[in-house]
Amino acid sequence: MLGALGLSPEDELVYGVLAGRAQANPAELSNVLQLPVPAVEAALAHLMACGLVKTTPDGGIAAAPPAVALGSLISERQAALRTAELALVELAEEHRKATAGRTISELIEVVTGIEAVRHRFAQVQHAARTEVRSFVTTPSVAVPMGANSAESEMVAQGVRYRVVVDRAVLGEPGAVAQAIESVRMGVEVRVAESLPIKLVLADAELGLVPLTVSPGDEPGAVLLHRAGLLTAMDALFELVWCHAYPLSVSTSGDLTTEDAHGERANLPTALDRRILALLLAGLTDQAVATQLDLSLRTLQRRLRHLMDLAGAQSRMQLAWYAVRHDWT
Repeated sequence: MLGALGLSPEDELVYGVLAGRAQANPAELSNVLQLPVPAVEAALAHLMACGLVKTTPDGGIAAAPPAVALGSLISERQAALRTAELALVELAEEHRKATAGRTISELIEVVTGIEAVRHRFAQVQHAARTEVRSFVTTPSVAVPMGANSAESEMVAQGVRYRVVVDRAVLGEPGAVAQAIESVRMGVEVRVAESLPIKLVLADAELGLVPLTVSPGDEPGAVLLHRAGLLTAMDALFELVWCHAYPLSVSTSGDLTTEDAHGERANLPTALDRRILALLLAGLTDQAVATQLDLSLRTLQRRLRHLMDLAGAQSRMQLAWYAVRHDWT
């Protein structure tokens, strides 16, 4: 818990015991923590150097008040981070100036291998200072659905995320739940009927474009620095974003979007897709309800909703629409 302040697990254990006592000596601490006396003494020496413990008049050792001692360490770390941020800005500007005269081969880097692509994918996001934009399509090769831990980290740091997903992605297992989680986290998500490429952009500085590979081939990607191609990717994203439909989460917990007229309509949920799949397999309403542990009334209400969404007048029209729009 205190590792971010430069304390080892032993330091934290020793300080934790001392914080709950008036004073103690190394032998007592060794007995309580079941640690060798030399390890306790080394921890005490480090804590003393950090100003977290002090000696008492009768030769014991006591913890310095946490609010004062730890507060001071936290302030020092915050100051160091601010200094690092200033250094980052200066270095980024130097790098920007340097790239102005770089050759095409220096501005475009080809990355191959799943681990290398995955590393660059996270690296590009962590490089963003204000915004990350991305296209999400199927299949997911280097970064499986729900495996982008950088997203939650960067959103928590105040970086804006705008994501456009291919509609086919929402048919993947767990995709709707993942989209709902992202929207609730603060990610701006829109859906497009189809996307030409996968893409991730960090501000206007970096872009990663996965390469299309044949089954069995090694995954690869192109990393773009400040160059004309990056400007083209920027323009492509904004064009697609303007025509994509915003997603949100309804009060009932379903994923919703807006149609071309700006009116909201629920997307098929995972349950809806299972209902449609079973009906298309030839099961009766009652059999489907039994399989999914639903009441017949609930099942028929969901079907009526899907027919309204599809603009279908019959079950046959609904089935045709569901297959055509990848609802199953």
